[in-house]
Amino acid sequence: MTPQELMEAQERLAVFAAEVFAPLGRVDQRRWGEWYVRGLLGEGRRKSMEPMAARLGVDRQGLQQFLADSR
Repeated sequence: MTPQELMEAQERLAVFAAEVFAPLGRVDQRRWGEWYVRGLLGEGRRKSMEPMAARLGVDRQGLQQFLADSR
């Protein structure tokens, strides 16, 4: 998705992420889950943590911990 398409889908994406990550116990885990989905859908060929976090403007370690610690 282009940045414009991602911005246009932001509300739908938030609803989707809220449903998917609702079973996660902590609010921060749900937030990182939404960021991760945004990173997967966004532009950029590399979907590894560092490039994805840089494109999103978030901490790479937070995304990494989300993947490592969440069920």
